[in-house]
Amino acid sequence: MPHAGYEIVIAMKPLVSIIVPVYNRASLMRQTVASALAQTYRPIEVLIVDDGSTDDTPLAIAELVAQHPEVRGLRRENGGPGAARETGRMEARGALLQYLDSDDLLLSHKLELQVAALLEAPDAIAAYGRTRYRDAANNEIACTWKPLLDGETAILPHFLRGRLWETVSPLFRAEEVAAAGPWTPRRLEEDWEYDCRVGALRKLLVFVPEIVAEHRDASADRLSIGAAGDPARLRDRAAAHQSIYASARRAGITNDAPEMEQFARALFLLARQCGAAALADESRALLGLAVEASTARDVRAYGAMSRLFGARALGRLSLFADRLRRR
Repeated sequence: MPHAGYEIVIAMKPLVSIIVPVYNRASLMRQTVASALAQTYRPIEVLIVDDGSTDDTPLAIAELVAQHPEVRGLRRENGGPGAARETGRMEARGALLQYLDSDDLLLSHKLELQVAALLEAPDAIAAYGRTRYRDAANNEIACTWKPLLDGETAILPHFLRGRLWETVSPLFRAEEVAAAGPWTPRRLEEDWEYDCRVGALRKLLVFVPEIVAEHRDASADRLSIGAAGDPARLRDRAAAHQSIYASARRAGITNDAPEMEQFARALFLLARQCGAAALADESRALLGLAVEASTARDVRAYGAMSRLFGARALGRLSLFADRLRRR
């Protein structure tokens, strides 16, 4: 029999809400939910948010709900991963939030390690760890396409270089991140933009220096894959970039930060891409932010030339010149 002190500790352990958005991924989703249920930490609840699936995913969710009392199923009209995560967040009862995309996996000790880290760091808004990457054939691969957050204690300014963790990596305090506002229904860069709003709260991160999750490449149905010049995709990216910039300013990031200069170059490139796609308003807004964030002569010169020649013509010409330089 455990002694009374042990029972008190168990009673004080915070509930973790694991939010799994899913769309037409019954097989992968089953594996993902199994990894959540295999956690050594309790108490947990698993909220599976069906984002309007049209295959057998609703049946798979119903089976999991019937088999496991810790699993709840929610269904919404299709609105993308951000909207589905927000549906889960609004229904979550836990003091801690774990977002778990339907193609990713939690290692069995993830929550145990990260809950302990948060209990030891009461001022931290999130705990995060390292992620193992696998390709579509389930082979372990190195993440060579971006730097990764590894030991840093803040989201900003580091996230101006890109999204430096995967959705599965952090474990958030629910009450704290509520101040960042809701997930948006954008279908691209909604995760990066959300993280930067959390970063603008200027709260501490605590790092768990172990691999705690796996990110799997289900590339056939990944939303981030598509034509780079598609206007709908560019509108989402433009809105996300503008919000990220606003978050950086709220966090007190100034132009002398190297991360801000790097993000200014990203704004400049996206402004030219929007211009080439005839998205004049988006191009103008992004270019204005790039000029505001950078002292680079080419950025400022481009702004003047855009007013003279038009955003579309100059955007196409500059992107063509970029391609020639890379040859």
